[in-house]
Amino acid sequence: MSEITLTLFLLILLLVLLSGGVWVAFSLLAVGMAGMALFTDAPLGDVLATTVWGASNSWALAALPLFIWMGEILFRSRLSEDMFTGLAPWVNPLPGRLLHFNIFGCGIFAAVSGSSAATAATIGKLAIPELSKRNYPERLMLGTLAGSATLGLLIPPSIILIVYGVATEQSIARLFVAGIAPGLLLVCLFVGFVILWSLSHKDKLPADSETVSLKEKISRSRHLIPVVLLIMGVIGSIYSGIASPTDAAAVGVLLALLLSWQSKSLTKKSFFEALLGATKTSCMIAFILAGAAFLTVAMGFTGIPKLLAQWIGALELSPYALLAALTVFFVILGCFLDGISVVVLTTSVIMPMVEQANIDPLWFGIYVVIVVEMSQITPPVGFNLFVIQALTGRNILSVARAALPFFLLMFVALGLIIAFPEIVTYLPDNM
Repeated sequence: MSEITLTLFLLILLLVLLSGGVWVAFSLLAVGMAGMALFTDAPLGDVLATTVWGASNSWALAALPLFIWMGEILFRSRLSEDMFTGLAPWVNPLPGRLLHFNIFGCGIFAAVSGSSAATAATIGKLAIPELSKRNYPERLMLGTLAGSATLGLLIPPSIILIVYGVATEQSIARLFVAGIAPGLLLVCLFVGFVILWSLSHKDKLPADSETVSLKEKISRSRHLIPVVLLIMGVIGSIYSGIASPTDAAAVGVLLALLLSWQSKSLTKKSFFEALLGATKTSCMIAFILAGAAFLTVAMGFTGIPKLLAQWIGALELSPYALLAALTVFFVILGCFLDGISVVVLTTSVIMPMVEQANIDPLWFGIYVVIVVEMSQITPPVGFNLFVIQALTGRNILSVARAALPFFLLMFVALGLIIAFPEIVTYLPDNM
């Protein structure tokens, strides 16, 4: 059987398993086992055991459950209420007023959560009732929330960047630092869009009914102090070199518990719910990573990645043409799979192509995350759309239409980091 036929066979097998509802981890393991058993003479059992153990026995992977646990704790705390109290007086004078709370609120929570879905749920459960009560336009209200919640994938600590770092053996600390500037770029693009929209649709915004003095603004800002301290404790310790991502994650959990206790929202029930939620999510991701690691090794034995890399090289595609093709590929794949699955499914095949085109793997990690962010707000499997649909009861296609401008703004951000890669690489190269 030729390598092309083998590739098509394994791809079809994977699609059949995934479309049949088989768990992603089991699908990855099954495809890897089929490839090795049918097309190589390698000892399947030995390779499976050593690869799964090697993928699970990683110190860098220890940061994953800790950051997830930190997000789960904060999700059950009064953080969103405190953020609204502290942020609302400052964003109210801007054109668009409280619509900016969705953007800045999501940006701040993303910096202490790392999860897109948790960001959408936490900010949405407070912002949607408050903005609806004040008669803000629903379409823009839902769009800003859906688009801004994806920042949880990019602004560190990002769970998906940890997954990418482990899967491709990149420095997680450097990936975290590389995500800061692109995350701020997206925030600026979202804010700029809301300002321009508001200036051209003044009649669709409610009248400003609250005037807050500077003294009152400063007074209310004290509610943001715990959040700022948490961000500084986690990100600052990594950026300064004081702590590794795993150490910083442990510090983050401790600070999250203290913050939750201080706000009187830490109870025995919420503690164990957060712990159980983090355990379930961490086990799912670790299992997927183990399956992806085995599939990567199995593909190496079959020679498919090398063949694809040679094929791409023979086409003599420019890096820009390759990135354009990969953008379409990732967006389509992201319509049917969650972001973590997209990353672990594709790294074994995509990375040889990326290396063949001399694309920086660190830069490529941020590129992948932005594309995956875009897939989080595209139907039928846009996770952020599901979260907002559950909060509002609106049709998922209506939520997707509201998020469309922010999907296009992510395309703009993608074009900017391709044109100016220093947006991604400057901070990690100078840390």
